[in-house]
Amino acid sequence: MHTMPLRLYPQQDLRRALEAVLAAEGVRAGFVLQGIGSLSLARIRYAGLDEPTEIRGDLEILTLAGSLSPDGAHLHMSVADAQGRVMGGHVAAGCIVRTTAEVLLALLPDVAFSRQPDAQSGCNELVIRTMGNPDVA
Repeated sequence: MHTMPLRLYPQQDLRRALEAVLAAEGVRAGFVLQGIGSLSLARIRYAGLDEPTEIRGDLEILTLAGSLSPDGAHLHMSVADAQGRVMGGHVAAGCIVRTTAEVLLALLPDVAFSRQPDAQSGCNELVIRTMGNPDVA
């Protein structure tokens, strides 16, 4: 495992920037261990809904965690608005950094993540493979 601290800058798309790091580093698996910072726009998909909700304003990222794969990111986040109300859920593309985002990644060079349909959940779920043996999870 290789840890990588990142700082994202104003106007960057949080999710797209994290997905780009995985590709740029040439690895097929990673985790967001934690993230904090601020957003001007959060796009969060709440549990049980198909589409994300847009939240605009001065927002603080309280938590950010999840997995990164070439198939995309599976991230969860909680944010607080200027009145201290907390909202959270799945991170969609379009979360825009306001001043900064500080994120700690764990890159896994010997592992490959993918997302494949799962008959039990009905969703695309994480599949984990070691690079030396693709049949071992």
